[in-house]
Amino acid sequence: MITIGLTTWTDHPTLIENEDRKVTLQEYAGFFPVVEVDTSFYGIPKLSTIANWQKSVPEKFQFILKANQLMTLHDGVSANDYLSDDHRLAFTEFRKMVRPLVEAQQLKTILFQFPPYFNCETANIRYLWDIRELMGDLPISVEFRNRSWYDPAVQEETMLYLKKLEMSHVSVDEPSSVPNGVPLIKTVTNSHLAVLRLHGKNAEGWAKQGQNWRKTRTLYRYSETELQNFATLVRQMQGKADEVCVIFNNNSGHDAADNALRLKKILNISFNGLGPLQLDLF
Repeated sequence: MITIGLTTWTDHPTLIENEDRKVTLQEYAGFFPVVEVDTSFYGIPKLSTIANWQKSVPEKFQFILKANQLMTLHDGVSANDYLSDDHRLAFTEFRKMVRPLVEAQQLKTILFQFPPYFNCETANIRYLWDIRELMGDLPISVEFRNRSWYDPAVQEETMLYLKKLEMSHVSVDEPSSVPNGVPLIKTVTNSHLAVLRLHGKNAEGWAKQGQNWRKTRTLYRYSETELQNFATLVRQMQGKADEVCVIFNNNSGHDAADNALRLKKILNISFNGLGPLQLDLF
């Protein structure tokens, strides 16, 4: 199975014929069967928020939730404080928050996107083990943003370790030529779910970490050739996992929705159980 989605649902005007307003979750769910939510990174949503999400989508719709910033160590703590009381509390609250989604089979995975300084060293390797212990059997996907995990000397061991922990390695497309970029690694570590996140190839925007870095780094529109190549990659990954989920994050210029719908067309796939507002624009 192949699924395709976008990061957040509000900022994709293509889906609402370019009206000057935010897209609703209900409208988004008429086009895609999954969405990646990043608000959980900044603050763990209330159960009432989860309930409202569930009311807005079909029963088969699924969510990818970003792990909270304390869980991914974005607060810059030292290795000695990885499992402080505050960090443990974040894990506890996060597990409570996702429970309704788990019960409804609407949680696709929890995305642990680690900071660039989370490198391949003993403390961090152990922390991945701690995450699995703290999260129990919840589905977890891991995105590394430090290329040390892909050093030829350790890359195979990295993938085997994630497989042992039953975590999905997130394959990413981003500018790998810049110092803060990582390569596209096609290895599938979880037979249930493979994840491909597409950030775009804006090398200049990715390298210049200025005030508007978070906005400019994903300013990129994939070409037809690039999308055809992704289709080939997805088909290859499909043979190694029950599901391949593709998430487009190249949305600084509102290109993600167009690219995602085009990839869907190239792959000649359709999504069952979408919301009632689906329009075949492509």
